[in-house]
Amino acid sequence: METAPIQRNETTQTHEESGCIDVYLPRTLDRWPWPRRENPHYTSVMQDASSWCESFQAFNPQAQEAFNKCNFNLLASLVYPDLDKSGYRVGCDLMNFFFCIDEHTDPSTIDEARSQVNIIMDAIRNPHERRPAGEWVIGEMARQFWANAILIATPTAQIRFIDSCQTYLDALIQEVEDRAKGRIRSLEDYFEVRRGTVGVEPSFAIGELYLNIPQEVVDHPVIAKLREIAVDLITIANDIYSYKVEWERGEDSHNLVTVVIRQFGTSIQGAMDYIGNLNAHLVNEFLEQWNHIPVFDSPVDEDIRAYCVMLAEWVRGNDSWSFEGGRYFGDNGLEIQTTRFFRLTGGRGGKQQERWEI
Repeated sequence: METAPIQRNETTQTHEESGCIDVYLPRTLDRWPWPRRENPHYTSVMQDASSWCESFQAFNPQAQEAFNKCNFNLLASLVYPDLDKSGYRVGCDLMNFFFCIDEHTDPSTIDEARSQVNIIMDAIRNPHERRPAGEWVIGEMARQFWANAILIATPTAQIRFIDSCQTYLDALIQEVEDRAKGRIRSLEDYFEVRRGTVGVEPSFAIGELYLNIPQEVVDHPVIAKLREIAVDLITIANDIYSYKVEWERGEDSHNLVTVVIRQFGTSIQGAMDYIGNLNAHLVNEFLEQWNHIPVFDSPVDEDIRAYCVMLAEWVRGNDSWSFEGGRYFGDNGLEIQTTRFFRLTGGRGGKQQERWEI
């Protein structure tokens, strides 16, 4: 990966007082031509999707309330604005399902994570088989999600989801192992793992539920590059926006900001500035590649265009939800989206910042 040199923006400042640090977020998508859009079925589907997720009782009441405030159905609405009602419901279920996995694997041991991954993939590969009594509840959630999705997903979308979901879950095991060993990777190594743990590739497969694109077309160098850049842009957004929560919990070892700080010996703000430069480079590269989307003079061209638009919509939708959903900035998200400033408070690992017990 090409990286921009570290350049401090001299118009921004950080200061520390009473243990507080003010941080300025890079303006990541000022040049992104795709606007924020919502799925028209958001209000009619969101309650049923939330009820389905809650029916598994994967969290205690306090943790479930915190989970609900994140509004993962809104995330699905913003990243899948063009899916019909049935497709959007699958998107909602995926977002709730994936974030349930995230909450459960984060505090797991390596052996627990391996067991969880095996349960999930067995459920997805065998969606019509009853799950064993007493099994971890996310196994049944995975089974129900995929049994519903395959009712409408094309064969190519199904294959890509299963393959990419395995890659995603394997990467989560690696993340758990890194945390257990206190390992902070180099920038290049981190991106290799993070492209998996961010869970975007299987999410893209759900975005192509109704598309019929052969694998060799998806693997075309331009389309593959657009997909890779979209994954990296979403990774950057997730890491810089989640940094406040992770830093205050003392759980920021698997975060791009920490990786840059360790590798280049910079401050938190210096890392944010560095990442902002990298993000700008990736945006420029995406827009350049967009001009070279292949044309095959066949029916697949319409699906290719829809697929590439889906990638771009995912980048914008994820960014918008990061400030609207409440997961990272609570009720202050829209203000921070405008000002780009947030404050690190409370001390690392303070009791008020502990993860909810699930």
